[in-house]
Amino acid sequence: MSTFPKPDPKDRPARLTVGVVGAGRVGPALAAALQLAGHRPVAVSGVSDTSRRRAALLLPDVPLVSPAQVLERADLVLLTVPDDALPGLVEGLAETGAVRPGQLLVHTSGRYGARVLEPALRAGALPLALHPAMTFTGTPVDVQRLAGCSFGVTAPEELRLAAEALVIEMGGEPEWIAEESRPLYHAALALGANHLVTLVAESMDLLRSAGVEAPDRMLGPLLGAALDNALRSGDAALTGPVARGDAGTVAAHVAELRKHAPQTVAGYLAMARATADRALAHGLLKPELAEDLLGVLADGATLPDDGSDR
Repeated sequence: MSTFPKPDPKDRPARLTVGVVGAGRVGPALAAALQLAGHRPVAVSGVSDTSRRRAALLLPDVPLVSPAQVLERADLVLLTVPDDALPGLVEGLAETGAVRPGQLLVHTSGRYGARVLEPALRAGALPLALHPAMTFTGTPVDVQRLAGCSFGVTAPEELRLAAEALVIEMGGEPEWIAEESRPLYHAALALGANHLVTLVAESMDLLRSAGVEAPDRMLGPLLGAALDNALRSGDAALTGPVARGDAGTVAAHVAELRKHAPQTVAGYLAMARATADRALAHGLLKPELAEDLLGVLADGATLPDDGSDR
């Protein structure tokens, strides 16, 4: 349950005009959430046809303009561009004089903190890093998913309350992340969320190859329970042949994967080794069983990916 009371929009008479630079999946959703809190989206920039359609869906009647015009019209500007593009964008906007003193400049990159906005700060802007720890679809469902979503917040200390208030207005939960911890914070989220999608997609492919007609229906309850157990219990939730030390079963898995899906072998072995290490460290995997298991994993890593047996 949230420990931050959500403010009533009526309690803050000065509503902000909001602009979005980069109409990807994130920016329009955040602007739509701010609109529900009483702020007013006034401008959005987007290059591709997809981004323009997304902006029209989530921010109807908001004009599509250039990035410089977005900054000209908005009190609060959301910079929602890919991580690698963010430093150049900020420098370009500052150099061209597009940034106005007192303007709230918010980026949503997980990798960067507020320091990447230094050129805009020198121009008088107020820099905030607000990263939603959520996966986005580019549809209105994203606005609903922001309810209770954690945001990684980094800002100058004097702007901390303002940053947290904006997150709360969007329905989120602010979590303060130190500037120097942003890359590690983002790596942790990518490891959990991005790689999870890859693992699930590969698992569904293998089940289809095994003849399962509805792999999503089969995996849904299993993965839902596994995720819930992991979030509740951490490593104590580890189960399966690796955690049990069933070396023969793991060897059979590797052999089958080499025959039917050799591209998955490296990922399986890497995750199995990581699982074995954690199970050993937490006393779930018996040392006498771990030796055979680790031997199987080492052998699996040295076998050629040609489907042949030694």
